[in-house]
Amino acid sequence: MLIYFLQVLATLVCAVSGALAAGRKSLDLFGVMVVSFAAAVGGGTLRDVFLDRNPIFWIADSIYLPVTLSAGLLAWIYTRFWAPPLRLLETVDAFGLALFSISGLQIAQQSGQSHLISLVMGVITGVAGGVFRDILCGQIPAVFRSELYASAALIGGVAYLIFVKIGISPWICVFLAALLIVTLRLAALQWRWQLPVFVLKEGSESVCSKRS
Repeated sequence: MLIYFLQVLATLVCAVSGALAAGRKSLDLFGVMVVSFAAAVGGGTLRDVFLDRNPIFWIADSIYLPVTLSAGLLAWIYTRFWAPPLRLLETVDAFGLALFSISGLQIAQQSGQSHLISLVMGVITGVAGGVFRDILCGQIPAVFRSELYASAALIGGVAYLIFVKIGISPWICVFLAALLIVTLRLAALQWRWQLPVFVLKEGSESVCSKRS
């Protein structure tokens, strides 16, 4: 019941984030629905493919399609009449990241996976929808260019496993781990916390230029 609730809520939240991202790119209603759907089910779909779970979650349960499309449509209607706050997309995305990361981890554990594989599945579930959303909107995915993103999901997943290990109630474990992910993500946005960036420094002349 807890996993199901988290996954439905995460789907709704990520559908809204997809609609907001599409709105920033001035896509039409069909484009908004496509991006909203990709953001909402992309991570869970990839997780289910890796774990060989058939049928995929949104095919197995028909509630996900109306939840996704309704959330995307309502977000589109809202932005047609009111300007969303500047940080709304990032905030909604942080909650989606947290909810999907924890639910993905739980589903992997339920499938009999080790803690390490469950952590990886949690991160994939949390970030993949945002990757699909950003690619469809024509920009570099946030997980590759932005402040702490996948790292926040990983830290929250580790915290969740620790909380479970010491015997804390499942609902409290989920709340604390999700709160940690959201806090880390929003704090990283606020104070520009980033992992070290790889910069390739090239000489003034390349081998090819010397030969030409």
